[in-house]
Amino acid sequence: AEMAAARLSGTENRLVSLPLSRIRVIMKSSPEVSSINQDALFLTAKATELFVQYLATYSYKHGRGKEKNALTYTDLSHTAEECETFQFLADILPKKILASKYLKMLEKEKRDGEVREDNEHGEEEEDEDE
Repeated sequence: AEMAAARLSGTENRLVSLPLSRIRVIMKSSPEVSSINQDALFLTAKATELFVQYLATYSYKHGRGKEKNALTYTDLSHTAEECETFQFLADILPKKILASKYLKMLEKEKRDGEVREDNEHGEEEEDEDE
């Protein structure tokens, strides 16, 4: 283990842009993880880095970024919504909406919830808004 630590602090450390100490903290936050092998730490960091690069490149190529020569949040959220590979990120990268629109959505959800509670048989009532 000491050999791996010495090796990792040297050359391999430079092969990863993400801070290994931060990755270790995130990995240790999982209750199932008791100890972290140095190689596992390095590989997790490298895999994360490559994934972020892939997400950014894909979003740039398939978004409006090419026109503006920039990667935007909208490009990332569009990728999370439209690309099957990245759909698990939809909750983390939601589409931006106006606060007023969000408040209306919350109000509608609240009304729908009350309608369901009033309806004893659990049948959905027709929504008049749509």
